[in-house]
Amino acid sequence: MKITEIMTRDIVVVGVNENLAMVKRLFTSDKFHHLLVVDKENIVGVISDRDLLKAISPFIGTHIEHIRDTETLNQKVTRIMSRPPIVLEQGASVMDAVSLFNLHAISCIPIIDDEEKPVGIVTWRDIFRAVLKRREDKSGGA
Repeated sequence: MKITEIMTRDIVVVGVNENLAMVKRLFTSDKFHHLLVVDKENIVGVISDRDLLKAISPFIGTHIEHIRDTETLNQKVTRIMSRPPIVLEQGASVMDAVSLFNLHAISCIPIIDDEEKPVGIVTWRDIFRAVLKRREDKSGGA
């Protein structure tokens, strides 16, 4: 099975000059867990919602929030992004993704085109869903 059959094509990207306040807004407003960081449309890093939670003050938005807490939101995305990103090209198979997930402590794999521009993203949950769907299809939905 090709990775393009199960990848999520609706990706969210941020530029290298964005700050963590923007990342927090994106994670808060939408229900996803990974952002791809691009420089001139080419992928250079990945940020997970867990990366963000580790980087910003836990006191933001509470009654004990101080200026130093909100200042953590001014940091650039390049400070917390994982780099270089572990990626797959569009022609890769699902088994290629499984191999990468087993080799690296990652929670997503960006899918890139020939010019290293992101076109999708795959998580281990996407793979589980695909395996279950294939199993249901083979068993007639039982």
